Amino acid sequence: MKPLPPPPRPKLDVRRARTYPLGGRASKVGADEVGRALEPGLTFAQWLDRIPDILAGSDLRLAVDAIATARRKGRAVALGMGAHPIKVGLSPMIVDLMERGVITSVALNGAGIIHDFELAAAGKTSEDVGPGLDKGRFGMARETGAVLNRVIRKAARAKQGIGEALGAHLARGRYPHRHLSIVAAGARLGVPVTVHVAIGTDIIHMHPSADGAAIGQASLRDFHRLTEVVAGLGGGVYLNLGSAVILPEVFVKALNLARNLGHKVKPLVTVDLDFLRHYRPGVNVVSRPTAAGGRGLRITGHHELLFPLLAGAILERLETAGAKRR
Repeated sequence: MKPLPPPPRPKLDVRRARTYPLGGRASKVGADEVGRALEPGLTFAQWLDRIPDILAGSDLRLAVDAIATARRKGRAVALGMGAHPIKVGLSPMIVDLMERGVITSVALNGAGIIHDFELAAAGKTSEDVGPGLDKGRFGMARETGAVLNRVIRKAARAKQGIGEALGAHLARGRYPHRHLSIVAAGARLGVPVTVHVAIGTDIIHMHPSADGAAIGQASLRDFHRLTEVVAGLGGGVYLNLGSAVILPEVFVKALNLARNLGHKVKPLVTVDLDFLRHYRPGVNVVSRPTAAGGRGLRITGHHELLFPLLAGAILERLETAGAKRR
């Protein structure tokens, strides 16, 4: 076979390249959007005002505005979250936002109630998996499995959801750190807390006290309760905090069922907050639910830094709005 001939290569005279005036060009960054220099002694509100109004800085402002506006207008702000935000210490801030009436409902995955319970009961949670797994001891803490599985069985018999039953149990029990419990706060404040379980994903499913029928029945009740919450989300905000699979899937099904039953649930603002950008939150939280009206936002960063920033900005915005009304 003969070598193939080279492709044609036109000769160019770069001296003839055309230019245009910079002032007439469309640009993505303007002088009014860049940040301003920081200095010691700024208040939190002043610090926030100085961050760039570009990319995530702009999205943060949009999320804060949406949440503050929704609550001022009496609309819902629903939080769906995985267990990691609890493991990195955000429970007190989430409980505080529930107490202030900013967060109006919470949806947890099955792991969420494990870390929530252990913090309330023992003041500590999140074991090192490796050493325990080598000996088959991982996840086998007696109290965690016994109490949670007992509460779930009781919930099924009483035709309750897991969140409602566990919240009542923690709120009235002698748990030394129950002030850290999101689920107990829900019961105390009348804020719906729902729990959405995938069988086999949580340590309590390994315990002999686990009852699959009870888990499924009580978690299905929580799905129906969440659907009622989502049906009232029109004009409100849904936050997905650190759940890559379970809560995005549950949310999009609850939204579909609510719309199937005649609730438009629009306009709707959704916000995905996580330290990585995953596929399911991108489509099932950010893009698909808002396609018919609303806006989806993604703000990426470590939970233990990003959520306090968001929470503080929301409180500043609500306080400023309240001061203006006064």
